[in-house]
Amino acid sequence: MSDLRYRFITGPDDRSFCERISAALDDGYQLYGSPTLTFNGEKTIAAQAVIKEPK
Repeated sequence: MSDLRYRFITGPDDRSFCERISAALDDGYQLYGSPTLTFNGEKTIAAQAVIKEPK
């Protein structure tokens, strides 16, 4: 996925977003803080920070 130690993943609150978070967790990232939700007038947008300890 990525060698970044910090990522802020955003997108529509749908299955694809959940799959992206799950893939990050499978890649060794941990959730950092609480998820954030907002509404853009059409759909709910989710955001979640994830972190990964350096090797």
